[in-house]
Order: sequence, then C-alpha cells, then structure tokens
Amino acid sequence: MVRRTQAQPQTARRFTVQAGAAAYTVLVTRKRVKNLNLRVRGDGSVVASVPPRVSDARIQEFLDGRAHWIAEHVKRRRAARERAEGASSTVPETVPLWGAAMPTGELFGDAPREGTQKAAGEAPAPDRSTFDRLLADRYRREVERALPAVVASLEGRMGIHAARWQVRSMKTRWGSCTPGTRAIRINARLAAYPPACLEFVVAHELCHLLEPSHNARFHALLDRFCPENRVLAARLRRPALPGSLP
Repeated sequence: MVRRTQAQPQTARRFTVQAGAAAYTVLVTRKRVKNLNLRVRGDGSVVASVPPRVSDARIQEFLDGRAHWIAEHVKRRRAARERAEGASSTVPETVPLWGAAMPTGELFGDAPREGTQKAAGEAPAPDRSTFDRLLADRYRREVERALPAVVASLEGRMGIHAARWQVRSMKTRWGSCTPGTRAIRINARLAAYPPACLEFVVAHELCHLLEPSHNARFHALLDRFCPENRVLAARLRRPALPGSLP
C-alpha cells in the first residue's frame, strides 16, 4: 500500500527592497523549488519563490541585488496597465475590420466622439460600453455574412458537413467543435482579422469532424486543406492591428 505524503503548507512573507527613493514590497513564498525565482505580475506586484531552507538573510541579499531590475519592471508593468486602462475607457479613432483600420465613424455612423463639439440635434457620442456593444454586434453580423461562402467552399472541398454553425463572442477560443453533434461555433471577433483567418478557423473546426484530437492525422488534414495554417495561427496570436489590444 502506497501512502500519500501530506503536502507541506507554503508559507509567505513580505520583504522590502529599496531602489533609490522608492521602496518595493516583495511577497516571498517558500515552496519546493530548486532556485530563487523572482517575477513582476501584470498588476505591478512583485513575488518570489524560494526553497524552504533558504534563510531570510539570503532572501534579502537576493532581492537587494535585483533592486534595479525590480524597479524597472514594476515601472514598465504599471505604465502598460495605465495605457491599457486608458485605451479601455475611451472610444478609439479606428477599429480593425477584416485586417484593415476603419474609422470608427464609418462603422457606426458619424456620431461625434467624446470631447468633441456636437451640433444641435446630433446624437450624443457613445461611451465605451456602448461602443463595445456596437462593435461586438457589428463583428457578429460581419462573420454571419461572410461565413456561408467560406463554409460552402471548404465543406465542398473536404467532403464533410457540419450540422449546425453558430457565431458567438468567445474570449479564449477562435472556434470550437462538438464532433458528437457536429456543431461548430465561430468567434465573431474574427471579423477584426484578415479573411484568411476566418477560413483557417473554419477549416480547423471541420477537420475535427474527421479527427477529434490534435494528433498527427489532424495536422496532416489541416495541412492539406489549409496549407498556411501555421502562419495564420501565428497571426491570430497577435493584435488585429499593430498597437491595438488583442
């Protein structure tokens, strides 16, 4: 009989590092690691993991030796967060549509932007939440319009047919497939990317009707029906337009 060893609780302590006039708090956790590890999170907080038997003095020495590194990376993280928060609260001048930058006014009419003068009788400028809703709806309609032709072409070439197609907004996937019901879902945000990206995702999901897993046979099928799949997959890992949010 094999007995399970009870996991030892991880302990955390706060250390302070001085970098010039600024002081930084580092949350240090003792855990089963071989080395002293340090990182700055996206929110600018600093954390470290160290082996259980490392002394407090050694930890402080380690952190003090990286004080400049901590200060620089915290500054970068905070600046990036401020830019992202600023971008998320204002309506952009342009938005990506099928891989091109489109003026916001052309997508949603010529409603004035926040902070601009409005003529008598003009509709008020949309706030960011309204803009996001309008953009999501526009992307959904764009994909719904483009999808039938892409599906017809690929299903004809591949000799396979899905039972149901659905366009929806998804945060973590560009598409999904349920082989048992032959239902395929496509991310509406593909309307932000070049049309070839939509074709790639449709081909990818149709391949799952032939091979549910991501094994060698699946990739051989995808290479056959979408030879540029690796390039297009890499494209979808980047923002739709340079400098825009993903």
